[in-house]
Amino acid sequence: MTHTWPEHLAVGAVRFARPTAHYDDVLTFYADDLGLPVLARWRDHDGYDGVVLGLPGTPVHMEITQHGTPPRVPAPHPENQLVLYLRGPEARDAAVRRLEERGRRPVAPANPYWARHGAVLFEDPDGWLVVLAPWVFGSDPQPGDAPVGGA
Repeated sequence: MTHTWPEHLAVGAVRFARPTAHYDDVLTFYADDLGLPVLARWRDHDGYDGVVLGLPGTPVHMEITQHGTPPRVPAPHPENQLVLYLRGPEARDAAVRRLEERGRRPVAPANPYWARHGAVLFEDPDGWLVVLAPWVFGSDPQPGDAPVGGA
């Protein structure tokens, strides 16, 4: 596995973007419930509402936009996921507790890989999945079989 960008592709940051039909609820889920910092936010910029979420100082961000009346978004798919690789089972458990305390409930993964390796999934207000994995991909060894349900 290569650990650098190809010479012809001098990437300095990556942003994943997706639409929402529930802007305020999605913002609450990601910023308040999950706790991702808001790096930028706008309303009615050329007809778009949007927010950029991520960790300050890191080159990976998620942008969520809402556009149109009514907003139209693709149907969620169980394999379209935001995977957050957390620093161990304790970090996963803390994130799960926070979401549960805020009224969110885990959902079963379509792919048994996640439950087998101790990940816990939550659905955002648009039906897209957030995976809370208890290891850092590329740094930590992947956990072996873990009890289904995680926390």
